[in-house]
Amino acid sequence: MNTSESATSLNGGEQGAGETIRPVRVAFVLHVMQVAGAEVLVSETIRRLGPRIVPFVYCLDAVGPLGQQLVEAGVPVVSFGRRPGFDRTLFGRLAASIKSDRIEVIHAHQYTPFFYAAIAAKFAGARARVIFTEHGRHFPDAVSWRRRWANRLVLRHLAHSITAVCRFSAEALATKDGFPLRTVIIVPNGIEFWKYQRAEDRQALQRRLGLHPDRRHVTIVARFHPVKDHATLVRAFSSVAASLPDVDLLLVGDGPLRGAIETQARELHLADRVKPVGIQSNVSEWLHVSDVFVLSSLSEAASITLLEAMACGLPVVVTAVGGNPELVRHGLDGLLVPRGDAEAMADCLS
Repeated sequence: MNTSESATSLNGGEQGAGETIRPVRVAFVLHVMQVAGAEVLVSETIRRLGPRIVPFVYCLDAVGPLGQQLVEAGVPVVSFGRRPGFDRTLFGRLAASIKSDRIEVIHAHQYTPFFYAAIAAKFAGARARVIFTEHGRHFPDAVSWRRRWANRLVLRHLAHSITAVCRFSAEALATKDGFPLRTVIIVPNGIEFWKYQRAEDRQALQRRLGLHPDRRHVTIVARFHPVKDHATLVRAFSSVAASLPDVDLLLVGDGPLRGAIETQARELHLADRVKPVGIQSNVSEWLHVSDVFVLSSLSEAASITLLEAMACGLPVVVTAVGGNPELVRHGLDGLLVPRGDAEAMADCLS
């Protein structure tokens, strides 16, 4: 591929008379294609770009449910079965795939996929352009000095573009990871707003989803993971449940802590009012039958589910962490509460 062909293909340049633009071979690199924000964005990117790319999905750890859906749609998805800790063998295996799949663009989501993919691309001798996108951050967010210096001296030079989904994530790349802030481009998360207009009568939709029309619902859409802190939300709900007898708590999503949250609800005598409904493909419908959206995360970037809830016109109560304050102005667009503060969250719900 010569320089002019590369520029035309990658930039989506206009097609001349009788000229066919060759699709770009893109590898998306992630931990696992689970049902979560970054992974949903990758699926949507593949869908939206359509014939303009030849997509490959490289999962460091496992394929995951969204990965399986892509496989069924004909997208090559590879799981590399990364070993615990620092897996030196992964560089060679990734490099071999980059070469055999003739990858032209590597889009790594989150730091660890970027670390392995960028070095593997160098090993492969590939001319592939490497894009690193930062989404959320760990909590607590601690980075070793070795990683920080590796980023400053080596890794930042292996990325052709470094992006972040919100200012919080961009600043964390600079203050925690040592990437120069001037090199980080903020590309805000977005959604297709028109998808979130309700097309069905609310009561009819409630009945179809198995909900009683006389009940009101506080809803969270999030995987059951420690960073989402469902436990604080359940404690907050227990404080107001007696004074709001017609309100139930809907938990949309799944994950390793689901059983623990269900146990907590039983211990608080709320098993009939805290309702885990699992992973739902029709998230907008569950939002449209809700009355309040809550996000209790300890850390967050630019939450897709928060954007979806706001697009549905829902009042929102979210923790004042990460990129949430960039989307919600307290008292104007919704209410912000401190992380882990069940009492403050209860006050907002009551």
